[in-house]
Amino acid sequence: MKVLITGVGGLLGSKLADWIIANNLAEVYGIDDLSGGYIENINKNVNFYQKNLVYEDEFFKSFFKENKFDYVFHFAAYAAEGLSPFIRKYNYENNLIATTKLINLSIENSIKRFVFTSTMAVYGNAEIPFKESYIPAPIDPYGVAKYACEMDIKCAGEQHGMDWCIFRPHNVYGPNQNLWDKYRNVLGIWMYQLLNDQPITIYGDGNQTRSFSYIDDCLPYFWKGAVDKNASKEIFNIGGNDFICLNDASDILIDIVGKGTKKYLEERHEVKHAWVSHDKIKKLLNYKSTTNLKEGLQQMWDWAKQQPKRERKLWSSYELNKGMYSFWKN
Repeated sequence: MKVLITGVGGLLGSKLADWIIANNLAEVYGIDDLSGGYIENINKNVNFYQKNLVYEDEFFKSFFKENKFDYVFHFAAYAAEGLSPFIRKYNYENNLIATTKLINLSIENSIKRFVFTSTMAVYGNAEIPFKESYIPAPIDPYGVAKYACEMDIKCAGEQHGMDWCIFRPHNVYGPNQNLWDKYRNVLGIWMYQLLNDQPITIYGDGNQTRSFSYIDDCLPYFWKGAVDKNASKEIFNIGGNDFICLNDASDILIDIVGKGTKKYLEERHEVKHAWVSHDKIKKLLNYKSTTNLKEGLQQMWDWAKQQPKRERKLWSSYELNKGMYSFWKN
């Protein structure tokens, strides 16, 4: 059996590759342009190709034809939700356009199932907890792109018979997360700041509620998304069960690290309270989330302390500057 994982240098892709290989389930092929992932994350047993889905059409046509993948796990994305209103074109190219190209290839080459990671950002300002039965109403271009991907995947299933499974993860964290991107991954941003003796930054009053998801808890269910009959053409919320405000989450991390201060910045355009119901995935895939936030943060911090000093990702210019937050202005 052969599987393809896009975004294999990132958190979700690299950890799923490790899990599949450790359990001897399939031969793993991986794609990543390494714009947000790292070669050090990628298991040595992955057949890795540094390629970009947006621009390298001819490579991917022959790549799919030659390898005849059974399943595709599409995890590649630029998940900077708060920044997406200021990089609309880049957001749609790397999230929506890349996905549609992969869908075409999967249809053409008769893959058995297409597994896609969307986001709880598709729900927008819905009633909490968010449920899969809600009609999505995203409030930013990142959520719009992911919802458009979901709809295109459904169209591919209805018209072309492509089987699929969609997950909506939320705030996934753990070892292998990108700590060096100042625009995404709040726990990673905080760890970078603490490693560099900087105060933790919080947008607004810190009373936003979120639910954080430890990566290892999700991996068996990503695999089930490909092979379990109950996952066929289903959408699942997946992640941590407990919700917490950012003030309290930052207190837990400061306690683990043993030092740290906070700095409050202006509010961003974002959903104030965002957490989900996992009733559906529990019923159909017997889902269990077992790692609490303190345990997961301790494991991630132990890993973070061992990481090299990498250059931080900074955008030298944006597509739109009007309304840019002061903390991201160049």
